[in-house]
Amino acid sequence: MKPWGKGLVIAVVHLCLVASLGAKLLYDRATRPRVWVLTVPFDPELPVRGRYVSLQLVVEPKGMNRPEQGDSRRSTESVVLRPEGERLVAEACPSGRTVDSSCFLLQWVARDGRDLAVLSEPAAFFIPEHVPDPSRRPPGEELWIEVTVPKTGPPRPIRLGVKSGDGPVVPLEID
Repeated sequence: MKPWGKGLVIAVVHLCLVASLGAKLLYDRATRPRVWVLTVPFDPELPVRGRYVSLQLVVEPKGMNRPEQGDSRRSTESVVLRPEGERLVAEACPSGRTVDSSCFLLQWVARDGRDLAVLSEPAAFFIPEHVPDPSRRPPGEELWIEVTVPKTGPPRPIRLGVKSGDGPVVPLEID
């Protein structure tokens, strides 16, 4: 086979790999549960990070209590995520599975006088360069993110939305 033929075969293989990943993500988005999750903006202060917003997902802890002040041993907890109705719920990871790919680290943060349970690993939501930072909200508005909850792996961001007071989440038009 000539060199250009080998190059063409490699290009087709790479194209198939990328297309199969895209197809899997689209399949998951169509078949796996979706939920809106409250977010806490998080800025890692990296000089070269691209144009995205880093958001920590606020989850509802089930069967867990917030650790006492100064108890550094329980500052993070291993949890599994599952959708429950229209919420993302975190439950303690079964013992012995702390390194499992289905377990995530949960930490407690204090924001606006509330104790929130957030996932340690922030979600990155990429935004176009002409769009202002959507994580900067006026008082009374909360930033939410719609995510797909796959069988394994972290929740996958789909779109951002804003909630004012007790109203519904209104998706943001980011194009």
